[in-house]
Formats: sequence, structure tokens, C-alpha cells
Amino acid sequence: MITFKVGGVHPHDNKITASVPFKKVAVPTEVTIPLDQHIGAPAKPIVAAGDKVKVGQMIGEPGGFVSAAVHSSVSGTVKKVDKFRDAWGTYHPCVIITVEGDEWLEGIDTTDTLITECTAEPKEIIDKISKSGIVGLGGACFPTQVKLMPPKDCTIDTLAVNAVECEPYLTHNHRLMLEKGDEVMVGVQILLKALGIKKAIIGVENNKKDAIEYLKSLLPKYTKDCDIKVVPLKMKYPQGGEKQLIQALTGRIVRSGALPASTGVVVQNVATVFAVYEAVQKNKPIVEISLTVTGKKVKEPGNFIMRIGTPLSAAVEMVGGIPDGTEKLICGGPMMGKAMISTDTPANKRTSAVVMIDESEAKRGKESNCARCGKCIDACPMGLEPYLLGTLSQRNMFDELEKHYVYDCIECGCCTFTCPCNRPLLDYIHQGKANVMMIMKNR
Repeated sequence: MITFKVGGVHPHDNKITASVPFKKVAVPTEVTIPLDQHIGAPAKPIVAAGDKVKVGQMIGEPGGFVSAAVHSSVSGTVKKVDKFRDAWGTYHPCVIITVEGDEWLEGIDTTDTLITECTAEPKEIIDKISKSGIVGLGGACFPTQVKLMPPKDCTIDTLAVNAVECEPYLTHNHRLMLEKGDEVMVGVQILLKALGIKKAIIGVENNKKDAIEYLKSLLPKYTKDCDIKVVPLKMKYPQGGEKQLIQALTGRIVRSGALPASTGVVVQNVATVFAVYEAVQKNKPIVEISLTVTGKKVKEPGNFIMRIGTPLSAAVEMVGGIPDGTEKLICGGPMMGKAMISTDTPANKRTSAVVMIDESEAKRGKESNCARCGKCIDACPMGLEPYLLGTLSQRNMFDELEKHYVYDCIECGCCTFTCPCNRPLLDYIHQGKANVMMIMKNR
């Protein structure tokens, strides 16, 4: 079974909801839609208080080259253009809309009818993707149209589809492959056409055997004019990291400081591929996301489709609420997600899960001095020295941090996971990396 070569860990996958089909979360009475649901400049609001909007209507235009459009997920009246405070205390620009019915913008196909033939030309595909606000839905939320226009010195020959979903507990991508496999395959063809290439590799971790077999069964319908492969990957975290996936699927290595496109590979998450299908074939922008709401003590954990701007608490209520003994609420997976103080924060393009962790799992052990065991070095998938980066970060030695390639850290958490001394290495490194990146940017 193939995988990346350096580092990695094997946390228990806890895929409790792998067999649970999607349910839809009801449209709320009011939504708060962030204008900065992506890497890059926030979208610029193009609506004002009192304006009437429909589902799918653009309410924020891209604020720069690396930016993404934002659309209304509901129909109703704009209450105000304002800022809201999220579950981590950070303020974000937003549009707050009072819901009135559910009227979609004309031209959006809301049916489940499969459209396999793509008549759009490459430039038209990229324009549609841009206007639809498509971003990387694996967590990074990098604007997809930018990835489809790589630098001229990068010759792309392969599309890698990240269907790994290696984070423990998360299963919504798994369900997407099982429930929308044809649409995903058409999305792959559309992206190949946009890139002007013929080769795609879909990487799926081996704990999703039903999804692997299903996608393989679809290949004869979609490989007449292109080469698409479904490749099972060894269960190993962080298999879904962009650089790790490229190495596992192609054997190519992304150099320090280089773009993944420098290897000739463009990586797209499987949920992004589905969103591309909807944008190009259905004229449907991103107005809803899929996510997993789960935990070992949750009454009815499941996978959900919910409109952007809906409070996460609406999905939490559908699984029976927060169980007694819950110590942490995590937005995202337990390895890279962030602990929340509340589930009242709105769902957005970055949201992949709400994981409720009980006291036994959430408790941190008492921190002690580094034992120099080297386990964090063995586990680091980027070949770094986390023990050293953590110490340098604690001491604010930012010049030394830069010399030791802290900017290559992908913040996967493998170092903290393996440390027998319970050092919160990722916390230290995250803070130090943020300072180094700011220094590099200013320089």
C-alpha cells in the first residue's frame, strides 16, 4: 500500500458516521454570512441594508487576485452589513440576512439531474468557478481559480484529487463519494479540461473500501478521452496534506518554499471537485457545505448539508445536543481543528466538522521538559525538528526559527500527538511561525 515516505502517525480513525447518509439542516430565520471565508483578501460587499436577495446571488465580489466571491445562501432582506465575533473571539466582516422564503436566482439548476457533457471552454470554466466562489474545501480554502492558473514556469501534467479524509472522525467526504460519485467524476473531467491535461489520480485512504470500489466501478464511463485512476492509500496521517499526497501518488517532492504546482501537479479536494461540477454544470455557487457532527457520546452522530451562515448549533441539535461530560467542542478534526467556546458561530466554507470530545480524551497530560527522545522528529511529515522549533518559539528567537524552516510546517499536530512529555509543540510552533511569516511578509 503506497503512502508518503517521511513521518506521519496513526491515530485511531473513529469513523463513527461512515455509514450515515447526509441529512439537510433546516434553513434558519436569519443567517450571518462571513465575507472572508477563504485565504486572501476578504470579499467586498455589493449589497446594503434593505436590499432583497435570492439564493445564489452574489453579495460579495473578490477583493483581489487571491480572493473569492461570496453568495447569499438564503432569500430575504439584508438586515445589515457589519462585523460579527466568531467562536474564537475574532471579528469578521459579514452580511446578515433575514430569511423570507427560499427563492433561488434564475438560471440555477436545483434538480438532481446528472449532466455529464461539459460544453464550456477552459476559460469559461475558470470564469464560472471564479464567479461561483469555489475554494479549496479541504480546509485551506485557497481560491480554486488561482490554482487553475499556475505560474508560466510550471508545466502541469497531473490532477490529484484529495479524497483521503485522514482526519479522525470526519466522514462527509466519504459520504460525498458514495452519494455523488458520478458528479465527482464529471467534476474531474471538467478540471482536466480547464487545465488542458488528460491525467487524474484520485487518492482514497484504504479505510473507505466501499468508496474505492464504487469510484472504480464508474471509471469505464468517464475514461474514454482521459486517464483517471483511483488509488488506495495506506491509512496514515496526514496523508491528505498536499505535499504528502503528491509524493504518495506521483513520487514527486515539493521543494522547500516551492509551490506544489512546481511538481507538475494540481491538487483539488474531492468536495471542491463536486462544487466545480455544480458551478459549471448547474450554475450553482457555493451556498451550502457538507460537514460531520460527531463524538463518542453523541446520541445520533451524522453527516449534514447546511446553508452557509447557519449557526452550527442547528446541526448540533439534530444529533441530540451536546452530551454530558463533553470537555471540548472542536470545529474541524481533532488533529488540526480549533476548540470553540460556542456552537453559535455560523457555518462557512472552512467548516468541515463539529467534534465533541469527552473528558477522558480532552484532558492534557502534565507538561515536562523535553526528553530528547526524537519521537517528534520521526513523526514530522516535513522532516523538521519540532522539539527545537518549539523551544525557539518559546524564546521568541524568530531569526533562528526562519533558519530552521519553520515556514515549511504544515501544522498537522503529529509532533504534539507523539510527545511523551506532553509538550504542546504545535501551539508553540504555530505562534512562532505566525511571527516569522509576518516578518518575511514585511521584509
